[in-house]
Amino acid sequence: MNAKRPRRSPVSAGAALLCLLVLAAAATRAEIPLDQRRSSYEDMSRDTKAMQDDDTANPAMLSVLDGEALWQAKAGASGKSCADCHGDAKTSMKGVAARYPAFDETTGRPVNLEQRINLSRERHQKTQPLRLESPEMLALSAYIALQSRGDPIDPPRDARLDPFRENGRALFHRRIGQLNLSCAQCHDDHWGKSLAGNIIPQAHPTGYPIYRLEWQSLGSLQRRLRNCMIGVRAEPYAFGDLEYVELELFLMWRARGMPLESPGVRP
Repeated sequence: MNAKRPRRSPVSAGAALLCLLVLAAAATRAEIPLDQRRSSYEDMSRDTKAMQDDDTANPAMLSVLDGEALWQAKAGASGKSCADCHGDAKTSMKGVAARYPAFDETTGRPVNLEQRINLSRERHQKTQPLRLESPEMLALSAYIALQSRGDPIDPPRDARLDPFRENGRALFHRRIGQLNLSCAQCHDDHWGKSLAGNIIPQAHPTGYPIYRLEWQSLGSLQRRLRNCMIGVRAEPYAFGDLEYVELELFLMWRARGMPLESPGVRP
């Protein structure tokens, strides 16, 4: 005869529940306290910091100049430029980059700054959208982001964004790829430690678009997220996919109150 399976006692069930509660509490504690957050700028060498701090040495500023020209350029069937509607970007775009991603009523989903630029081109300039990650898109987004440099990151208080932000949080904590790692395991649990000779950052999106010396070019936050996914041997999403925007939404909330450094420089 087969032995009967022993019934789970109330004590063991209670212990299991207690274990789950402890694990949940540990997961909550793993998030970085607001007063301990730091930009990856703090971990850079003195020379790289100096490159970001000096606009005449920051290679991203060449793209910013291109972006300023695009801001003034008339385009599409409307024959209008960004400046025709928004005026001086130094005034009209101040603080804008600190508030994206934001909810777009027409699409019913959050859009990031690059997507907002393209929606404006299509709806108001009556012209073709810029290719995501193209030099033109990076230049224009860097020029707009520059106007918010030094402003605190201020995610929208919009209840319509809550489910998308929670999806982004779940993506941040989800193990992916052949290495079976999550973003949180590196950037919440092991920040400040060394990996292959590099300091693991907290991964706050304070400087995007960013010029990376590794890339020798300007790149968006989605390009960085894509690199991380490839690094853990996971299949990356396509630029502009909702999953990336949800991650951006969560990361901006996670960095709320931190000052923007755009356009930043990183190794």
